[in-house]
Amino acid sequence: MSELVHLERRDDGVAVITLDHPKVNALKGDLLDQLHRVALDLTAQPAGAVVVTGGERIFAAGADISEFGGPDEAAPITARFHRALDAVAAIPRFVIAAVSGYALGGGCELALACDYRIAGERAVFGQPEILLGIIPGGGGTQRLARTVGASRAKELCITGRQVKSDEALRIGLADEVVPNEVLHERAFALASEVARGALVAQALCKQAIDEGLSKSLADGLRVEQRLFVDSFRTEDSKIGVKSFLEHGPGKADFTGR
Repeated sequence: MSELVHLERRDDGVAVITLDHPKVNALKGDLLDQLHRVALDLTAQPAGAVVVTGGERIFAAGADISEFGGPDEAAPITARFHRALDAVAAIPRFVIAAVSGYALGGGCELALACDYRIAGERAVFGQPEILLGIIPGGGGTQRLARTVGASRAKELCITGRQVKSDEALRIGLADEVVPNEVLHERAFALASEVARGALVAQALCKQAIDEGLSKSLADGLRVEQRLFVDSFRTEDSKIGVKSFLEHGPGKADFTGR
């Protein structure tokens, strides 16, 4: 099997996941299986932060349409997508999508599975599955609605309309837009900054937000209370409190433990 997903662990603690399936980074089954394994690796042995990226012109063009058929083929396709993208979403670190060019269908769903999306000025997002007479099957109906709101998600999924980077930023589908030539520089700089932080507390913060969003407000607040207490069991909490009392905020040198 050819290597379609590359994992690089950098010296600054940042892990880089790169999709490499020319020409359009179609998310065929083998690629999704490899992405799932890489995500599990980064969960078992977390880096400081993670950047997910693809091609310069196409971040990821979506599912491999040649694998489509009827309902019998659809079931394993959606299962593979959900297994891979749920694993990316579950990585216990800050995961940044660096989106250069088109992120359509499954590519948009992959970006949505990340915690933060930095788009190049030439980036284009969309869920065009409806143009094939089907619906998103990799989490798009759910993660998109939680990101941009139900009404906007319905409009994008039901029309199949694509949005450029400026509109993506305006509706919250992108969190930053930068010139394409500095996209990776910005993504790596943010990831490197995060990787120097209190990593266990970051993981608990991500868990509190993600777990709380699937519950009622009251239950989510109880999740926060529990994980707030857990954060005080870390070595970094002792370092951070001591540093604040002695030197003020933002001066702590965390160990990541």
